[in-house]
Amino acid sequence: MLISEFCRCTGLAKETVRCYARLGLLQPQEGQKGGRHPYLIYSEADVHSADVIRVGQALGLSLREIGDLREARRKGDLPIEDRLAMMKDQLARLEAKSAELDQLKAYVRAKIAWQEAGERGEEPLLGDFVNATARMPQYVGR
Repeated sequence: MLISEFCRCTGLAKETVRCYARLGLLQPQEGQKGGRHPYLIYSEADVHSADVIRVGQALGLSLREIGDLREARRKGDLPIEDRLAMMKDQLARLEAKSAELDQLKAYVRAKIAWQEAGERGEEPLLGDFVNATARMPQYVGR
């Protein structure tokens, strides 16, 4: 498929697709048309790669890390034990992030309730909802 169809299929912008191809994260094949600059043809494997990139980024990996991992996997240099350890580490990070988001949601709910009640009583402060050891930006509660 050409880049326009690939973009529709994956939801990625053309500039993003070109960047991923330059970085080697996508591996389109050169087509017959296009003269000096042949068209690039994207495959279902590239669609899968785009999904893997999206998941990797959602897990907090950089494009370089994603590329390194995919290359190691292709070469067989990433044993199952290492993959399991990485996935367990990512799961722990996601669970910590989820807990932080739960704390923020509780704060926002309390703040909404306080405002709906006419701002009567003690105003909820973020510090009352956020674990002091959590790695979160410092917000002012007012």
